[in-house]
Amino acid sequence: MVEPMNWISEVVRPRIKTLFKRETPENLWVKCPDTGQMVFHKEVEANHWVIPGSEHHLKMSATARLKMMFDEGTWIDVALPEVATDPLKFRDEKRYVDRLKEARAKTGLQDAFKIGFGRVGGLPMTLAAQEFGFMAGSLGMAAGEAFVRGAETALEKRTPYVLFSASGGARMQEGILSLMQMPRTTVAVRRLNAARLPYIVVLTNPTTGGVTASYAMLGDVHLAEPGALICFAGPRVIEQTIREKLPDGFQRAEYLREHGMVDQVVHRHALKETITRLCGLLTNAATSDAPVPAQAAA
Repeated sequence: MVEPMNWISEVVRPRIKTLFKRETPENLWVKCPDTGQMVFHKEVEANHWVIPGSEHHLKMSATARLKMMFDEGTWIDVALPEVATDPLKFRDEKRYVDRLKEARAKTGLQDAFKIGFGRVGGLPMTLAAQEFGFMAGSLGMAAGEAFVRGAETALEKRTPYVLFSASGGARMQEGILSLMQMPRTTVAVRRLNAARLPYIVVLTNPTTGGVTASYAMLGDVHLAEPGALICFAGPRVIEQTIREKLPDGFQRAEYLREHGMVDQVVHRHALKETITRLCGLLTNAATSDAPVPAQAAA
């Protein structure tokens, strides 16, 4: 026997509920890691991913960094070389090729680097930004080739080379081929030195592992964003190894500045002005004399 439908509970109530249902975007709010303050997502994005009030610097995508730095937010994308997708046929919980597909779909990038050429403060520059959202910005063959291509572009265009580092270190899925990128990128930096072109590194949170042990610490000038973790092995690993409590702020940007490993800690809002001034001094270039690259959409 079929039970009669309850007209009140089955028809009226569901319709009433839909009248008052509100769709709330999941990313409407951003929580400050330092203070717990809730801030509108759009407000944080408009502030270059710095929490208003606490001034906590959140991670920033590679594309957003280039847009923040280049004049009028436009630049020419530097085409990056293609490399073997999975040279070791690596598999852990997932196949490496599947992890790459997921990272590419998530970020819209082919790997953990984006490089552009354009004007910054009126001066021609080549900028490279690592994308932490792509497998933690890890250094593999594609990232190594991208860094070298950026250096070659700076050599060809006779511009300073500015790197925004953000990485968890070498990419384990590529084994020794990943570690080989450390000396390769070092050679590229040496070529910039020989050509007397400035190489400026902006250390962002986090910069660790093999990236710190190679091109991230070879700059002519090292800038760092406030609070950035900069190290080879993380503080937790070191504490477990030496069985001692580490100093407060150990391996953070401010600590490294005090101990001579970082030249200056610069707020994100002041980075463009600082880098423009440094490049102008190091190249003895005047803004009005700088060649104008063809503009391209960001």
